[in-house]
Amino acid sequence: MNHLYPSYHLRPPRGFINDPNGPVVIDDTLHLYFQSRPTTDTSGPVQWGHATSEDLVRWRLHRPAMTPHPAGPDRDGCFSGNVVATSEGVKAFYSGHLEGKPYQSVLTAISRDGGFSFGPGRQVFDDPAPLENVMMFRDPFVWQVVGGWRMVVGSEVKGELAAVRLYDSPDLERWTFRGHLVEHRRGHQYGFDTGAGWECPQVATIDGADFVIVSAWSQVGLSGSVLSLGPSQIDVVDGGSNFYAASVLRASVHGPIMFGWVTEGSDPDLWRSRGWAGAISLPRVLSVGGDGSLLSDPVATLATLRTSASSADVATVSTPAFELQLPHVSGVTRITFGPNEWFDITVDVTAGTLTLDRDHASSDPRAHRGILIVPNAFDAGRRRDAVHLFMDGSIVEVFTSSGKVATTRVYPINPPPWSIDAPVGALAYGLSAGNTQVESAMDLDPDVVPA
Repeated sequence: MNHLYPSYHLRPPRGFINDPNGPVVIDDTLHLYFQSRPTTDTSGPVQWGHATSEDLVRWRLHRPAMTPHPAGPDRDGCFSGNVVATSEGVKAFYSGHLEGKPYQSVLTAISRDGGFSFGPGRQVFDDPAPLENVMMFRDPFVWQVVGGWRMVVGSEVKGELAAVRLYDSPDLERWTFRGHLVEHRRGHQYGFDTGAGWECPQVATIDGADFVIVSAWSQVGLSGSVLSLGPSQIDVVDGGSNFYAASVLRASVHGPIMFGWVTEGSDPDLWRSRGWAGAISLPRVLSVGGDGSLLSDPVATLATLRTSASSADVATVSTPAFELQLPHVSGVTRITFGPNEWFDITVDVTAGTLTLDRDHASSDPRAHRGILIVPNAFDAGRRRDAVHLFMDGSIVEVFTSSGKVATTRVYPINPPPWSIDAPVGALAYGLSAGNTQVESAMDLDPDVVPA
């Protein structure tokens, strides 16, 4: 089913991808790395896929920038981390995976060719000592401060205490542990599990305030939520069902940017059989709300993908790649994919809620279902449209006027044309492909057509 394959969300033509890693700007070009496997067999070792962009929406795929070294401390996988540009070269800090080892050690590797390939990894500092009772330890994030550098690493301490460990260094070589930057005993926030541990920690500094963004995790699997730990509150970063492992670019011409892993919303036999799984989310511009919460908005350059515009109160779209804008009017917008397949978006201006109903979005029993409700979703004084919905095959990302966002997946069996029934004032835009350029056939088989 080619209509389910994303065209403007970043991903290679085939294989399994998950966490975005280390967005970094080098000579006005954004380099983005991501966890990648060439097939959907997730037992294979992870490498770092690589793509570049000048506008954050059109991508050029390159050869993997980092692969496990057969005799190295990452021989079973180059796991998540980030990248910083220095006068000595582009330095990656990441987790080295070794089967059977209790921790993923913090490793560093250097690129001498501008971030296109990295040398062998070496361990930066010792793993936590046994007396610290650390149950999980991984995913470094490094950033520069006045007089040196800081690093955070995700962890779980015995007793389901989620914690972000803080280190500092004068030179990216000598690191000193400074304790926990933030910690929280496992609980629930807005109905979301805050996690027994936190992985993929990121630090975004916005208007002078530090926001620590973490992915909630537990020993029995992903908690599934990404949390923002602000100066005074904990917030859910994405109110949808399929967003995880956020990765932050601390500064850009658009402001701080966040990417995430768009997970699959189906049983594994569906995505394993088709040969591809996962994608990178659209870039999100971060800002701070009046209540001190972290807000997300679509990056402005997404508008350059538009190929057509039409009224969407009653419309037909011939492509699975489109943008839908809904006014601040209460009502239900229905996208009908075919007989017995539809997706409902309900705007309730009075209650302030956005509801995404995918219970009937697919006739395939392997597709996940559910109703998602986003509270405090609208602020007519902040943005003209109540909802910006981006659909890309099976991916749905919804941005609201208050700065909330929700990511989910739908898998209609019926290909376009699809019909839209929306309130008067709604607009639909066709969108062009964003990741059409591939540098090399290496690890990208041109004979494989996404299904």
